[in-house]
Amino acid sequence: MKITRFEDIEGWQLARELTRQVYAVAIRGMFAKDFGLRDQIIRASGSAMHNIAEGFDGGSNAEFVKFLRYSQRSCSEVQSQLYIALDQSCITPKEFDAITIKPLSPTPKSADSFTI
Repeated sequence: MKITRFEDIEGWQLARELTRQVYAVAIRGMFAKDFGLRDQIIRASGSAMHNIAEGFDGGSNAEFVKFLRYSQRSCSEVQSQLYIALDQSCITPKEFDAITIKPLSPTPKSADSFTI
C-alpha cells in the first residue's frame, strides 16, 4: 500500500495521540508549574509527530527512515521525562502507565522497509 499523506502513517497517528496525552497531563496541577519540564516534554512529544511529517516529505526513503529514527528518539525523550514527572509527583502512577504502557510504535517492522 502506498501512503500519500503523512496523516495516514500509523506512527504519526500514535505520535499524535502521545502528544494529546502529554498535553492533557502537562497543563494542570504541579506539572503546569514546572515550566522547564512541561515545555520540554510538550516540545519532545510534538517533535515525534513533526519528524514523521518532515521525513515523509523528504523526497527519499533514506531521508524518511532518518526522520523516523529522530521521531523514535523523541518518544524515548518523552518517556524519560515522564519518569521525572512521576518521580516529582507531577503525574500519578496510573497516568504514567496510561501513557507509557501503550505501544508508541506500530507493529514491529524495520524502518528500512517503508516506502513512500
